[in-house]
Amino acid sequence: MMTTQNETLPTERKPLDMRRFLDDWVMLLAAIGIFVACTLLIDNFLSPLNMRGLGLAISTTGIAACTMLYCLASGHFDLSVGSVIACAGVVAAVVMRDTNSVFLGVSAALVMGLIVGLINGIVIAKLRVNALITTLATMQIVRGLAYIFANGKAVGVSQESFCFLFFGWLLNYTTYGRNTMAIGGNQEAALLAGVNVDRTKIIIFAVHGLIGALAGVILASRMTSGQPMIGQGFELTVISACVLGGVSLSGGIGMIRHVIAGVLILAIIENAMNLKNIDTFYQYVIRGSILLLAVVIDRLKQR
Repeated sequence: MMTTQNETLPTERKPLDMRRFLDDWVMLLAAIGIFVACTLLIDNFLSPLNMRGLGLAISTTGIAACTMLYCLASGHFDLSVGSVIACAGVVAAVVMRDTNSVFLGVSAALVMGLIVGLINGIVIAKLRVNALITTLATMQIVRGLAYIFANGKAVGVSQESFCFLFFGWLLNYTTYGRNTMAIGGNQEAALLAGVNVDRTKIIIFAVHGLIGALAGVILASRMTSGQPMIGQGFELTVISACVLGGVSLSGGIGMIRHVIAGVLILAIIENAMNLKNIDTFYQYVIRGSILLLAVVIDRLKQR
């Protein structure tokens, strides 16, 4: 009888291992497959100029998606990130124009993003206001401030050294990351386990605001100007990338490789559509369909 049990144990583990493998890696493999298909089917896809543009698109979305991962993993999301990106670029450009200092311009932009993130985190964690309403409100406020700071027009940047590099977080190897997952999985259990839920939420949104501002600085450096109208709908792109890659909207599930996979898939598809000269109106439909598909997949996985 003991021998029979030992022989059947490996067989019982295989389905679970396969499911985990698919959850963790299938979207990354899909991203590689889409890249190979575009290489074979689309002219000039592998050209140096197109690869450079694709890399820049991936970096901007990827930076914001890395910290949106924390918001989603904790059971929340942030709709203000697109406005933060726009306002950060404007603030950096205006301060640099007036002070002729790259350091002061970038610092002012990052402080602005940090303040917005702190406001979001405090209102959500301490006042118990829904994240949808909170970040929807700050999205409108920050977008308005971007237009006010820029007087409704783009602000040029003349500093050649105006540039930042991409960086991300490792979710699985820090107490901060484990606490984020615990809050998203079961907030009451996290409280009982001694996790400071309110403080962790505030940190999550503060860091997300800071990194959103960093993405805005990078985007403004690419465009050589701070533009108050950019970033509209960017928050949906970032959320779509996370959910498509495998991050759960319900919280408690998410890895950096999920974000990488989702960002790659969306960026490659959008790049391919541009190379094929697909009309902008149809691109909206395709992006929306991808978001809907990502949400449906997430719901099926939860079931």
